[in-house]
Amino acid sequence: MSRSTSLSLILLAAALATGCGSSSSSTSTAPSPVSVTEVFTGTVTINGANTVPFQVQQTGSVTATLTTLSDTTAVVGLSLGTYNAVGACQIIITNDAAMQGAVVTGTATSTGSFCARVFDAGKLTAPVDYQVSVTHF
Repeated sequence: MSRSTSLSLILLAAALATGCGSSSSSTSTAPSPVSVTEVFTGTVTINGANTVPFQVQQTGSVTATLTTLSDTTAVVGLSLGTYNAVGACQIIITNDAAMQGAVVTGTATSTGSFCARVFDAGKLTAPVDYQVSVTHF
């Protein structure tokens, strides 16, 4: 290798090393929480109820939407709560007169096991199929 080629490579390496140095301060920001939507389906019978557990990974808003009822005039109950170790849903917020499109919203102040519950609030005259969408972080 010639002397001028060696000198050129040394100067190039020095320039690259200088360019790679970090003299500016960088700030890192935490990524924004990503919302998760879970869809649950089932059938509520007269005097019946269905409870579905789900996991919340970050604190924030939790919303349950009664997206579909097979009988669009049916009235059911829709609740959100915490799910405990024995498999029970401790209701925190409820709507005892939910129709298709009803929304129940709460705030998860901690992470962990939560639940949504769809139930007959004494108004069903026949079983009804449902779909509930739960959005949380």
